Amino acid sequence: MPERSPAGGDVLRRAIGGRRRLIAWASLLGTAHQGCEALVPVVIGVVIDQAVATGSSGALVNRLLLLAVLFLVLSTCYRTGARLAERAGEEAAHELRVELGARVLQPRGGAEAGRLPGELTSIATEDARRVGAVALMLPFGIAALAGLTVSAVALLRVSVPLGLLVLLGIPPLLWLGHRISGPLEQRSETEQERAAHASGVAADLVSGLRVLKGIGAESAAVARYRRTSQDSLSAALRAARSRAGHEGAVLALTGLFVAGIGMAGAHLAMRGSLSVGELVAAVGLAQFLLGPFQTLGWVNAELAQGRASARRIAEVLDAPGAVTTEDPAGLPGHLAGGLRLRGVRLGALRGVDLDIAPGSTVGVVARDPAAARDLLLCLAREADPAGGSVELDGVALAGLDPADVRTAVRVAHHEADLFETSLLDNVRAGARAAGTRLSADGIEAALHAAAADEVARTLPDGVDTLLAERGRSLSGGQRQRVALARALAGDPPVLVLHDPTTAVDALTEALIAGRLRELRKGRTTVLVTTSPALLAVTDRVVVLDGGTVTADGPHHELAGADPAYRAAVLA
Repeated sequence: MPERSPAGGDVLRRAIGGRRRLIAWASLLGTAHQGCEALVPVVIGVVIDQAVATGSSGALVNRLLLLAVLFLVLSTCYRTGARLAERAGEEAAHELRVELGARVLQPRGGAEAGRLPGELTSIATEDARRVGAVALMLPFGIAALAGLTVSAVALLRVSVPLGLLVLLGIPPLLWLGHRISGPLEQRSETEQERAAHASGVAADLVSGLRVLKGIGAESAAVARYRRTSQDSLSAALRAARSRAGHEGAVLALTGLFVAGIGMAGAHLAMRGSLSVGELVAAVGLAQFLLGPFQTLGWVNAELAQGRASARRIAEVLDAPGAVTTEDPAGLPGHLAGGLRLRGVRLGALRGVDLDIAPGSTVGVVARDPAAARDLLLCLAREADPAGGSVELDGVALAGLDPADVRTAVRVAHHEADLFETSLLDNVRAGARAAGTRLSADGIEAALHAAAADEVARTLPDGVDTLLAERGRSLSGGQRQRVALARALAGDPPVLVLHDPTTAVDALTEALIAGRLRELRKGRTTVLVTTSPALLAVTDRVVVLDGGTVTADGPHHELAGADPAYRAAVLA
C-alpha cells in the first residue's frame, strides 16, 4: 500500500469549500425537513390530548391542518435540499476530475509514474465520485444532527428525564460510530487500489491484444488478469463485509438506544408522569430517532471512503514532476533548429555526443530500442538526462519550460493514437497543438507528404469521415499516415519522428520519404528509424550502439562499409 499523503484532508476541504453556498442551502433545507419530521409525533400527541380526548371537532380540524402544513413543508424542503446536495456532490467530483486531468496533462509530467493508464482513469472516476459524495452527504449529516437536537428539545418539553437521556446518549453513540468506521476506511482504500490496478491491467491487455495474439501469449495474459481480478474481488468483499458490519453495528446500537427510550417512556406513563398523548409523542420521537442515527451511520461510512479516496487523489496531484525548471528561460527569438548533445546519460544512453545542424535531416539508428526511447524522452524533455546536456540553438533544454520545448521540438512517438473525430480534425490538431494556423494549402501539403490524402480517398466522406476511437476504423498503415500528417501539420522548427512508416508498404514508404524530405526542406528533422527508404533521404545517419555513438556518415557509405549497420538496416 502506498504511503498515505497528508494532503488528502486538503482535497476534502477544497471539495467541500468550493461548494459552500450549495451545501449551506441544502443543510438549511435539510434541517427544516428534519425539524418538521421531529414535530410530527409531537403534533399527533397534541391532537390526542387536546382534540381526541376532549372530543373537540374544531381542535381536531385545526391540528390536522397543522399536520398537513408540516408534511407539505418537510416534503418540499427534502426534495429541494436533496437536489442542491446532489448538485454539490456532482460539481465537486467534476472539479476534481478536471484538476486530475490537468495534472496528468501538465508538461512537467510525473503523475503517471508507477501507474497504469487504467489506474489513473479509476482515480479520476471512482475516487473523484467518492470524494464528491462527501459534499453530497454533508448536508444530510448536518440535518440529521439538527433532527436529533429538535427531538431532544421536544422530549425535554414532554419529559425532562427522556430529554436528558437523549442528550447524554447521543455523543457516545456518535463516538462509537466513528470508531467502528476505522477498519472500513482502511479496507476501502485497499479496495480502490486493487480495483484501479485491475482496471489498469485490463486496459493494458486490451490495447496490446494484437501483440499478445501475435506472440501466442494469450494464456499468460489471461492468467495475469485472473490473478489481479481475484485480488480486486477479495479486497472488494473485505470492504463489503466491513461496510455491512459497520452498518449492522450502528443499527444495533441505535436500536438498543431507541428501545431504551421507549421503555423509559412507558415506565413514566405507567407512573402517571406522562399523558396518553405525551406517551405517543415520546414513542414517535424514539422511532423517529432511528432515521437520523441511520443517516449518521451512512455519513460516517461515506466519509471513511471519501478520506481514503482523497488520499489517493492527493498522491496524483502532489506527484513530483518528471522534469522541473524553477526559473525557466524563454525560447530564442528566432529558432534555427540546431541540436547539440554532450555526454547525455539516461537509462540505456551511456554518454551520447551528437551535433545536428539547423535545417538538416538526420537519421538515428539505435540497435537497442531502449536507447531510442531514452533519446526521445530527452529530446521531448519528458525526462532530463541523468548526466550531460541537450541544447537547442545553444540554450540548454533543462533551463526551458517543458511546454516551450515541445513547441519548438515536436517528438512524434511511434505509438500515436488518433482522436474520435474527423480525419481532417485529427490533422489540424497538430497545428493547433503547435500554436500555428496553417492554411488549407498547408494542411493539404501535410496530408500529401504523409500519403494520408490517399487514405482519405478510400473513406466514404473523404477527410470529413469520422474515425472510431483511437482510429480503430483504419488499418495500422492508415493510422500511421494520418498520425504522420498530424505531426507534419505542426511545422515545428525541429521534428523528431520515431518509426513513422513501419506498417506502410514499401512503395508508399518510398513516396513518403521523398515527400517528407521536400516538405521539411530548411527545417531540422530527426528520423529515429531503421527504414532504408527513410534513411536514404537523410543528410547523414548516426548509429547508437551500447548507449554511445559508434558510427556517423551518409546512409550509402555506412551500408557499404559497416556490416553491423547493414545487419540492422537491411536485414
